[in-house]
Amino acid sequence: MKNFQIELELRAPRASDGYAVSELIAQCPPLDTNSKYCNLLQCTHFSSTSVAAFKRGELVGFISGYLNPEKPECLFIWQVAVGEQARGLGLATRMLKHILARPYCRGVSYMETSITKTNEGSWALFEGVARKFNTELSTTIMFDKELHFQGQHDTESLVRIGPFAQIKQINQIKKSARPIAVA
Repeated sequence: MKNFQIELELRAPRASDGYAVSELIAQCPPLDTNSKYCNLLQCTHFSSTSVAAFKRGELVGFISGYLNPEKPECLFIWQVAVGEQARGLGLATRMLKHILARPYCRGVSYMETSITKTNEGSWALFEGVARKFNTELSTTIMFDKELHFQGQHDTESLVRIGPFAQIKQINQIKKSARPIAVA
């Protein structure tokens, strides 16, 4: 199939997207699958800090996040899912920029997420974001395999990016984003 340039629709998720979000996440190992109810809550309660990406009406990307109540200057990214047809095109970075450029995130100066040691895709994404924002990336243990997961899940490292200039810098980076070619 020939590649072509398209504009993806990026928008806040809605309750009607919840089932498709569950299906997309299930197709994106090593992401933990959540209950469909949890994904519905992500699409409604956290819609201001989450994003859904559509290609011709089909969900091809989703990021869930929230402002940490204990650290309101910090956007915590819960999950990043990009469908196979849209991988390797910079969609995840574009979706992160889309969230950060929203008025709701005006006070955000740090981004955090948790990543297991073996999730190479997430490490590459967030290391790349730190480079693009020309800021620091630090890591600490968030949840330990033995202490928190009883040996049933790999250790989750807390990845912290920032500080970065708020909306001005994000909008400059957003303007430099190129259209994405999707097959």
